[in-house]
Amino acid sequence: MRPKTDLPLSKEFTDDESYVESLLEFSTSSTLLQTLCGGVHILDFFTRTPDLYSCILPEEWRNWFRLFEIEDILDLLLREDLTQFLNPSPPQEWRSGPAPPHSLIAYIHSVRRHLLSRSFHPPASPPKLDHLTTIGMTAKKIHEVSHVAHFVSTLTSSLAAAHQPITHLIDFGSGHNYLGRALASPPYHENIIAVESRPHVVAGAREIDIMAGLAEKPVVRRNKKAYRAARAAGTVPDWEKDKARFAPPAAASSATEGPQRARLETPPAGRGSVQYVEHRIQDGNLAAVIEQIAPAADAATTPALMTISLHSCGNLSHHALRTLSLNPAVRAVAVIGCCYNLLTERLGPSFKTPGLRHNHPRLSATNSAFDPHGFPMSARFATYIPPGGGEEGIRLNITARMMAVQAPRNWTKDSSEAFFTRHFYRALLQRVFLEKGIVEAPRGEGGGTYARGAVEKIAGQGVGEGCSEEVKAMVAERVGTMTSDEVVGYGERFRERRKELSVVWSLMAVSAGVAEALVVVDRWTWLREQEGVKEAWVQPVFEYGESPRNLVVVGIKG
Repeated sequence: MRPKTDLPLSKEFTDDESYVESLLEFSTSSTLLQTLCGGVHILDFFTRTPDLYSCILPEEWRNWFRLFEIEDILDLLLREDLTQFLNPSPPQEWRSGPAPPHSLIAYIHSVRRHLLSRSFHPPASPPKLDHLTTIGMTAKKIHEVSHVAHFVSTLTSSLAAAHQPITHLIDFGSGHNYLGRALASPPYHENIIAVESRPHVVAGAREIDIMAGLAEKPVVRRNKKAYRAARAAGTVPDWEKDKARFAPPAAASSATEGPQRARLETPPAGRGSVQYVEHRIQDGNLAAVIEQIAPAADAATTPALMTISLHSCGNLSHHALRTLSLNPAVRAVAVIGCCYNLLTERLGPSFKTPGLRHNHPRLSATNSAFDPHGFPMSARFATYIPPGGGEEGIRLNITARMMAVQAPRNWTKDSSEAFFTRHFYRALLQRVFLEKGIVEAPRGEGGGTYARGAVEKIAGQGVGEGCSEEVKAMVAERVGTMTSDEVVGYGERFRERRKELSVVWSLMAVSAGVAEALVVVDRWTWLREQEGVKEAWVQPVFEYGESPRNLVVVGIKG
């Protein structure tokens, strides 16, 4: 299962070190990459003077884009074989038109060669999960869980063969425990410590465990004498509200009601075990969790742990990886991250995009500057200085990180058209706000439906809690009174520029794959910097087409 190289590289690179150095250099030296990957925002598209399109893209690119449909342009960016254009004698025509400019091909090639390969070639199909284990799962989740469970089990088996047996798997941010439930069930029989901070989610996961046959239904004793007396008196009891009233005498009561802070579920014969620990994860120190672990019947007294996580958001992935260095009992980690927009920043403040948009409190918190838990993790990325000089350290602002969760290779004609339409009307609404004096010009579904819906929200008739009362009143007065003809007029004025916005959005999404590569490679680099870590690698663990955040970061102690 161990890949030939530590990183899933494109064919352009044969070793990890040359790739990492090239990735760092490209991300810090390409002005166009930095512009498309965090330097512009779609809201500014119709509000800048001179216009954004002509400012950021070379004239020869714009002239060429004008000749082709957006579907052809997407094919060039994402799917077309570029070797034909990189030959000494490149073709002069492409799809009944002129060949793309050499500078455009060179940029697309530079981006592609620095993307991590997402091709998934499993040595064998994973065992099919039984229908009880998949309760509550979508088809996407079944695909993810079945492959990740098989990967984790294979990894623990290889560690056991190397005399490093794992006694428990720590599922970081376990949620509904889909992954843990699969690993505790046949054919894996693993012992799971499900760490989750939300009591109601834990309660729900326990209910699914019972339905899946992984845990026995608690036997709750009731005081039947008190119940019958209440019924005779004409009172219909509510078991949940009247637990104390109908509970049996203390000496005979069963301590099975209600969630406990940590409890080892009693599994049926032939199954692994699940123990839930309600714990708010704020760093990688697992001392409070480890002290609650009940030793498995067939395991040593001292647990040997592996931290796993499937799509842990933002800094939670960093915390999961750090368990390897902060806890002697943790012998290995296997972490699949997502939601890079929720990462905090270690080296500096976030780039704030203009407009009326209000950040959710959680987003505001993740944008805080100089957070030691944030990106980048590794010393190499934090201290990197470009060959030509410049600011120390790799930075990814909120716009770049939000774009990094795009999956342009999974776009279809319909889904990309929906993206373009939505962004066109949102950018157009920003133009309305500018002309009505609600926002200032930035420095350096139909449209009417969209505009009216947004105005209603901002004006306080929906979810406009992010705006002050003064702004809400201004929006209601200046925009809320617009006639239908006026709204439609805006769409007509800017309709010809819709394609320009679609081109820029596509370039941004494709370029942001480099940002995702930076996040993933930084995590791998951090593992390699840790004393005692013997092996570290990254590989795809399920199909990109099913779920695009498909890269697992693995670290193993010696």
